[in-house]
Amino acid sequence: MLLILAHENADFDAVAAQLAAHKLFPEGVPLLSRRVNRNVKQFLSLYWDSLPYMHAEDWKRQRVEKVILVDTQSVPGIRGVREDTAVYLIDHHSPEGIDPAWESQVEPVGATTTLLVERLRANGLSLTVLEATLMLLGIYEDTGSLTYGTTTSRDAQAAAWLLEHNADLNIVRRFLDIPLSEAQQELYNRLQRGVQWLKVEGKSIALAQTIAPRGFDDEVSAVAHRMRDALNPDGLFILVKLPQHVQLVARSTSDDVDVAVVARAFGGGGHGRAAAATIMDLSLDDAVARVRDLLPQAVEPMVRVSAIMSLGVQTLTAETTVAEAARQMQRFGHEGYPIVDAESGRLIGLLTRRAVDRAMRHDLGRLEVSQVMKSGRVTVSPHDSIERVQQLMIEEDWGQIPVVEPATADRELNGQSADRLIGIVTRTDLLRLLGRPIEETAPANRRALLASGLSPAVWALVQHTGEVAAQMGMPIYFVGGLVRDLLLELPAVDLDIVVEGDAIALAQELRRRFGGRVRSHARFGTAKWLLSRNAWRRLAPDAALDKAPATIDFVTARTEFYERPSALPEVERGSIKLDLHRRDFTINTLAIRLDGAYLGQILDFYGGMRDLERGLIRVLHSLSFIDDPTRILRAVRLEQRLGFQIEPRTRELIADALPMLDRVTGDRIRHEMELALREAAPVPVMERLAELRILHEIHPEAGWDQATAETFRQLSRLMKEPLWHEALQGESPASVYFALWLAPLKEEVREAVMDRLKVRRSTRDEVHGLVNLLGRLEALPADPLPSAVEQALRPFAPHPRILLAARAAVAGSPLAALLDSYQRDWRHVETVLDGNDLRALGLKPGPHYAFLLDQLLAARLDGRVATEAEERALLAALLEEE
Repeated sequence: MLLILAHENADFDAVAAQLAAHKLFPEGVPLLSRRVNRNVKQFLSLYWDSLPYMHAEDWKRQRVEKVILVDTQSVPGIRGVREDTAVYLIDHHSPEGIDPAWESQVEPVGATTTLLVERLRANGLSLTVLEATLMLLGIYEDTGSLTYGTTTSRDAQAAAWLLEHNADLNIVRRFLDIPLSEAQQELYNRLQRGVQWLKVEGKSIALAQTIAPRGFDDEVSAVAHRMRDALNPDGLFILVKLPQHVQLVARSTSDDVDVAVVARAFGGGGHGRAAAATIMDLSLDDAVARVRDLLPQAVEPMVRVSAIMSLGVQTLTAETTVAEAARQMQRFGHEGYPIVDAESGRLIGLLTRRAVDRAMRHDLGRLEVSQVMKSGRVTVSPHDSIERVQQLMIEEDWGQIPVVEPATADRELNGQSADRLIGIVTRTDLLRLLGRPIEETAPANRRALLASGLSPAVWALVQHTGEVAAQMGMPIYFVGGLVRDLLLELPAVDLDIVVEGDAIALAQELRRRFGGRVRSHARFGTAKWLLSRNAWRRLAPDAALDKAPATIDFVTARTEFYERPSALPEVERGSIKLDLHRRDFTINTLAIRLDGAYLGQILDFYGGMRDLERGLIRVLHSLSFIDDPTRILRAVRLEQRLGFQIEPRTRELIADALPMLDRVTGDRIRHEMELALREAAPVPVMERLAELRILHEIHPEAGWDQATAETFRQLSRLMKEPLWHEALQGESPASVYFALWLAPLKEEVREAVMDRLKVRRSTRDEVHGLVNLLGRLEALPADPLPSAVEQALRPFAPHPRILLAARAAVAGSPLAALLDSYQRDWRHVETVLDGNDLRALGLKPGPHYAFLLDQLLAARLDGRVATEAEERALLAALLEEE
């Protein structure tokens, strides 16, 4: 026997899911719960004869082999269901300790019915009008007619399919909005009189309690729906004292209020928008007190202005001309400026780009901004809620709201405003908030990530630095690639710390407390803390210091702008948000805050976490490659190093911006090429540069082929071999790869590429040397004597990098064995006799010395002599021959 079961107090989603499961498993019996909601009961009484349900009282004990459990995760007590009965669970609520022996399908959609409708559709099953209507009732009731925050596109698609099967919306509307009974109306009135309003994390919570009217045996959920619609709170909690227990029914209208958290604490269930529990062991007053205690766990912490604002707001005075304001907006990309009084510094209005553009179109650039600004004083504090900002923007029509220091927000000193402008929050900030979680505090696991990703010594330094920064009121951050690599659990490098405040003052205070020295540049707001061993001992007395960095850089948060495309940027001080906005790709815009209680908090203003999780390289804004075309090469490097993909729109922007590389100086492009060739796997990088036609933009014939790729792979292999790994002499292989790339090209192309990239003299010498050496190797006979090989390679003995490049280039040919022999043996062979011996024989120094010694060396190499005596005999023969 197969039973299809749902929860007690079944709603439309439960009974509709039972019907859909029966359609999929016709042999199953949809056994109706003992109690169903009143609107469900009315529907079933009207249409019972056309539906397949069985009443619980009609069930006769039978052995149940399997249960299909819908819209609940606990098996109700039914005769015939045993512990070994197989269970197939279908539900849309979060899994709560599901038995691992069960087969289950639990997915986050708005209604369980949606999951089953999807399967009906996939199986090509048809529905009657009544069946489609009941299933639509199930989806609409649990999704608030597709308006609850738990609703997904899948719910809407399932509903649309049911409408295609002629689901009757008139019936749906009738049973979703049935009038309250007299008993329910009395309960509703009592609850209305006893409602209390609470504020939890900025959310409005309605808490209502009462004793049920005498003889009340109706459902409370319909009353809760009606109160939610009437009061429109963020969260509603109703507690009703019934004869045997206290009934809790909870509803939410906000994604930030999860009422199921409270219900589960009492052994109940449900989901974030609707939940209930039966409380057996508490009085009404005790149950209410317990709900109050649980509310902070059910309400998400309020997102405050401080989480999205930009610090370090720029202002203009009322006397600034419109033309100057236009220049400033173009320079920094701002959409507006707070306007302050020049003498008092008091906020007196807001200047928008729209007003400036309109004035400039009418040739009114000479006007003062006071004549075109929005007058008034509209501000928020860092602790205000996002809802407060939204309301002000709607009421005042200000697109940017200045943020003021809360301690002085409403004080007047000597008749003048005591406001201290500390930042600004914009409509763009609110838009970026959509779909992006904001952290008010850092989770403990984030600190664990920092502790594991950094060496013990550096982690200790971070903690001490964060404490000092917090005491000085300066937020400090790790930013960019360091954060990216920490989150990807890659080795952390370049430990720069960005400071919202005075980076030099922070470094000096750290020096005062822990020692070391500080070098600073006031013009750029940067400082370098040089850490002595004693300083490290004070910071991390128990940590190993063998890999501790000798210096830590502190950089004041800054912004930048480009006077013209491809030019180097000009930099000015700014906020952390502006500092992150100047970066290249979204995955490099992440920051981790390090000061005080914020240690470990992630700042993600531009969707970096999303792209990090999806493995995408996404440019930050559409003109990014125009501002700095070298970012094109950087995108490829990151893509290949991380195993990510350049997202489609970014690829389009790269293609559009390729001609801009012509405007970039050669040394900047060369620098990016060198970084590409320093990657652990440069072949994929070069292949991608060729695929995107970036190499073609450097020179039309500067291509890439598989033969060159193979030489790169051979070089990578050779660098690990004992015979060749010392040839790099501890330096980067970038110039060796560079020579391997250029050597196969035609001479005129090779020279043109080196000219375009302003290649260094040393690198040119390696390129020319490789070409020369390969020519010498090709000129050797088919089976050359060791002496011939040594003679050809001797000029390159002082240049092991050229020899290494040549070995990679000839891999797979007989020449490779000759180079190995030279590297291993022949270059070390020496004669016993030298110039002194020649002089002792009475020979005058001259060119013939070199000839004679070369002949002796060749004989040694070729095995014709092996001892000093044999060398002397050969020398005598050579002299006699002369």
